[in-house]
Amino acid sequence: MTIQQDTSFRSTTMLLLLLCLLPLSFLAAQDQQAEDNFTKYVLLAPETNQFQMIYEVSATTPGAKYYFNTLRFGNEHKVSGAYDMMTGDSLKWEIVKGNYAKRNGFASASLSGEYLKVNLARPVPEGGEARIRIDKTYKNAGNYFKEGKDIVFSRSLGIKRNAVVLPKGYELVACNYPSQVTLTPEGQIMVSFMNRGNRSVPFKLKARPVSNPPKAVATTTATTTPPAAGSGRDKSKARVDYMPPVRTYQDREIVYFLQEPSTHSFRLYHDYTETHPGTDKYLNVVRPGSKASKPSALILDTGEKLEVETLKGDAITKKGIELSSTPTADTEVVVIWFEAVKEGQSVRLRIEETYTDPNRYLVHNGELIWDRSFGRNRNTVILPKGWYLTASSMPAVIEETPDGEISLFFMNDRPDNMDVFIRGRKR
Repeated sequence: MTIQQDTSFRSTTMLLLLLCLLPLSFLAAQDQQAEDNFTKYVLLAPETNQFQMIYEVSATTPGAKYYFNTLRFGNEHKVSGAYDMMTGDSLKWEIVKGNYAKRNGFASASLSGEYLKVNLARPVPEGGEARIRIDKTYKNAGNYFKEGKDIVFSRSLGIKRNAVVLPKGYELVACNYPSQVTLTPEGQIMVSFMNRGNRSVPFKLKARPVSNPPKAVATTTATTTPPAAGSGRDKSKARVDYMPPVRTYQDREIVYFLQEPSTHSFRLYHDYTETHPGTDKYLNVVRPGSKASKPSALILDTGEKLEVETLKGDAITKKGIELSSTPTADTEVVVIWFEAVKEGQSVRLRIEETYTDPNRYLVHNGELIWDRSFGRNRNTVILPKGWYLTASSMPAVIEETPDGEISLFFMNDRPDNMDVFIRGRKR
């Protein structure tokens, strides 16, 4: 061992010893991390001033064994249960004070607050997540009340994805934030929206009884990516049997890491939840003109790495893979294999690969050009290091990464594709 290596070894050893001597409260002082929040508010009988909250969230703090959910001050609350979304199993939970939450992984907890502590089914894997669903009911006459014949729901909503279900037999007459309106399978009107900004939305809606209530319909929580524009729809006729999927509920998201534009390449990962019983694979059909390489995949719930293979032309048919159209010699598909999903369960996948697409990612007159459509509701594009943004056709939240790269976050709350055009220049 050289002197330099020996010094490095001693320094590392001293650091580990110091960490071991630190109090547990210090080690637990990190703040819990989470993503993919979604809340559905189901308005109960108006005279009760109560609304059920179905809250879904992914805990992402590596190694965490529990998750703390804030019980908002000023609400009478009743917790009905907490569930692991991978297996559907019930999770143990208890209500704790803020000082307990602060000492045990939720550093930003208020000492005067109350929190629902949920024991996770398994520790959060490194680079993975633990998906949970919380079912609770709040009573708050300031948020949900009658106003003559009407009912009013008025509440500050801070997370990105929200839905409010009206009581059966009520129509929507007013809503102050751009929202999608759909029907639940039970025939209730649901109002949903995605929060584009970084502040809470002072959301308010008004509804009243209707003499001709809607009928029950097929489920509206489909998570499929919408078809590309012009893919067979006859625009000369109304889609009389169409019920749009709830865009807010869709949980697919994608991040593009652009490489130097002269390579026409970008690394990406996209997260996807499979819920259909019996499904044992995910098919990623490579777009015409693109080339996929270095694919990999894992189960975010457990950290397990999955078998991945790339098939082309006849190999697709020989493997028994069925596509929506007959594969040609140029058809390429990346297949991710996993254990078949069981009834009442789900699996969350992260799929990574490198794409090369000289038609839609290139350099022109010294400028970076990105011209590509997005089908998912949440999309992030990170420019190559050393490049700055000069144009974006679609509104985006723009940030600088810790490495000094420019990141653009596109939220598409419409049930169709978004065509994104980006220009950039070398610094």
